[in-house]
Amino acid sequence: MHVNLQNAEQVIEAARKKAVELKTKMCIAVVDSGANLKAFVRMDDAWVGSIDIAIKKARTACFFGMATGDLGQLSQPAKPLYGIEHSNNGLITFPGGLPIVDEDGVLVGAIGVSGSSVENDHGVAAAGVDVLGVSELPEHPWRT
Repeated sequence: MHVNLQNAEQVIEAARKKAVELKTKMCIAVVDSGANLKAFVRMDDAWVGSIDIAIKKARTACFFGMATGDLGQLSQPAKPLYGIEHSNNGLITFPGGLPIVDEDGVLVGAIGVSGSSVENDHGVAAAGVDVLGVSELPEHPWRT
């Protein structure tokens, strides 16, 4: 199953509300399980540069079924995925991208958020995921 438009709009609205609560301006992207853009919003005055970052965070989380911040830890020098951000026409490996997993543990899409600190980006993404599912797939063998 893919995230449908209604789901994507619910995710975006929950994330947007969290961004307003944090008093920040965000770009928020939702992709389906094929990493295709399903919905996007750029809040008024959000950075233009955050458009591409939000979309790439969502696609990265979808491609690898994990939080972009977790992938970032694995992609540091001397770590097993060093350099991965150069694949797939560019990935983002810092926090703000989360997979969206249904109650059966199936990846149905992902969210990517950009426009503030990585802590705020992650929190806003988590608020979006919470209305639809969870943000963790079953354990991957390369996770520690």
